[in-house]
Amino acid sequence: MTETSAGAPAPQPPAQTPPVPRRSGVRPAAVLLPALGLVITVAAWWLVTSGVQLVHPALLPPPQSVGRSLTGSAHVLLPALGITTWMTLLGFLLSSLAGVLIGMALAASRRVERMFAPLLVAVNAVPKIAFGPLLVVAVGWGEKPILTMVFLLCFFPIVLSTATGLTTTPADLAELGRSLNASWWQSFRKVRFPAALPQIFVGLKVAMPLASIGAVIGEFYSDQPGLGQQILQYNGVGDTATAWAAIVLVALMSIVLYSALTLIERLALPWVRATTSAR
Repeated sequence: MTETSAGAPAPQPPAQTPPVPRRSGVRPAAVLLPALGLVITVAAWWLVTSGVQLVHPALLPPPQSVGRSLTGSAHVLLPALGITTWMTLLGFLLSSLAGVLIGMALAASRRVERMFAPLLVAVNAVPKIAFGPLLVVAVGWGEKPILTMVFLLCFFPIVLSTATGLTTTPADLAELGRSLNASWWQSFRKVRFPAALPQIFVGLKVAMPLASIGAVIGEFYSDQPGLGQQILQYNGVGDTATAWAAIVLVALMSIVLYSALTLIERLALPWVRATTSAR
């Protein structure tokens, strides 16, 4: 123990608690809790359709009927799932590219933002299903109506998150770039865009489920035999169990795509978890 000049013992610095490292890998709760939620949902579904029969089977078939229809019509539904998945991914990628570029333009110029922000809000406010019949006339049959519908549903949250992220750069990082005499491009590439990536991924994760919705709505007005067409056809002949099986596949597809995007975010932005508080 050290002593001061007066002979009294010097105060010892407080002991620092070492930071607790975050666990890596997949935790059991990450798998068990979603599985438990699925079991509870299916049980509630069975209860209202078969247990106490609160809903008529013509409106919502019980889960066992949907399961039998899913296996019995797998030769039709699985190829349709592949078509819808491809349309969802392609439309999402196109809207992501366009949304990030538009968001960058709005963030770069206040005049551009004032000119076009009200127009973007107006387009986003229109119910997208109202564009359905018009898309067939405007762009024709095939994949174009589907991709257009996905784009219309997805681009606004991506634009908004990109513009917000680029205009809310932390002041200390912006000051660091100015102190190093960084050019506009250097500051954008090294400081502003990396700092905006967490916000951009928020918009991407909001847009991903919307892409699935847009793909299904677009298939309502297209000749592509995706899940949207299967829902219309089976519902039209009164086979609601198979129609609900197609809806279940859309939901599962959305969960898988959203989880994949979340994994990409964790791999691409490792510093976010290291610099933010754990929940």
